[in-house]
Amino acid sequence: VQLQASGGGLVQSGGSLRLSCAASGRIFSTYIIDWHRQAPGKQRELVASITTGGTTDYADPVKGRFIISRDNAKNTVYLQMNSLKPEDTAVYYCAARGWAFQYAAWGQGTLVTVSS
Repeated sequence: VQLQASGGGLVQSGGSLRLSCAASGRIFSTYIIDWHRQAPGKQRELVASITTGGTTDYADPVKGRFIISRDNAKNTVYLQMNSLKPEDTAVYYCAARGWAFQYAAWGQGTLVTVSS
């Protein structure tokens, strides 16, 4: 599977953005999809996950603000980001993995910048 992330940009604090992760390959629906982010000078962190059955999980800093969803018919996963804060500024990556966190593919990253 190959992944392509898009949708990043510059937004003011309190605004919203929707990221997309488009996948090629027939077995997209069999993977758990994560969104990770890496801020300047910081380690990459897991932000949100969605299983093959649609179960979602979120990191504490984004709970209640971000929503991850998937459309298997379109081979796409979305990350709706609301009430954005300057600390959300980072490069966001999508990734496909199995249940034991064995990663099969990473997208190239899309930059999100939140101005105060």
